[in-house]
Amino acid sequence: MDMQNLSANAPLVVAADVRKQFGSLEVLKGINVTVPKGEVLCIIGPSGSGKSTFLRCINQLERIDGGAIWVGGELVGFRREGDNLHELDDAQVARQRRTIGMVFQRFNLFPHLTVTENIIEGPVQVLRENKAEAKERAHALLERVGLIDKRDIYPVHLSGGQQQRVAIARALAMRPQLLLFDEPTSALDPELVGEVLNVMRDLAHSGMTMIVVTHELGFAREVSHRTAFMDQGQLVEIGDSRSVLASPQQARTREFISAVHK
Repeated sequence: MDMQNLSANAPLVVAADVRKQFGSLEVLKGINVTVPKGEVLCIIGPSGSGKSTFLRCINQLERIDGGAIWVGGELVGFRREGDNLHELDDAQVARQRRTIGMVFQRFNLFPHLTVTENIIEGPVQVLRENKAEAKERAHALLERVGLIDKRDIYPVHLSGGQQQRVAIARALAMRPQLLLFDEPTSALDPELVGEVLNVMRDLAHSGMTMIVVTHELGFAREVSHRTAFMDQGQLVEIGDSRSVLASPQQARTREFISAVHK
């Protein structure tokens, strides 16, 4: 596939026959999916189906064993010279990773830094932004996620939902073209889930391109453009979210959605 000459309508993310193994275990068995710019794609499926591994491959936290991924028209993790592919070195991988924000189940905030310091760490250290300007933007992002009053607090004094909202602000501070969410509400108490989903809903409405691994089927139905169902390392079904969640075409998808709703 030639992704060198992107048109204005080209997809932001292309995964072509993506494969990943851990030892003899084949975790991704040829994933093919495209994500247009501005789309929200939710990925659902049982634990162990390869959903999180797929996200980690997009962000190069895992190296793929077959196929290819492009983000913004750039081949991820490799450079092509003629018919040959060469793995990128760590510095080149880090450069590519800057354009992709990732929000994890666990918030991964630095405990010794305040909320503001957590958010400006990347822009100042990696992007070399002016510290005062980075702090001003961090406060604007905290306003956006409803936490400006917590700007000088340390993470230990925040609820799980508040820490996750800070983590989202921190990802946004790097000005990503793509946001990946790996089950961002699964570690939260039920009463805190809504405040995180509200922030994600706002991002979706703003046109941010997002790939969200989630068990929140209501969020997928309401906010995402498309939903994909994965099982045993394969993309079983993908389509319009309301259609997939209301009347899935594949029996395995129907079984999963029925079990989740019980």
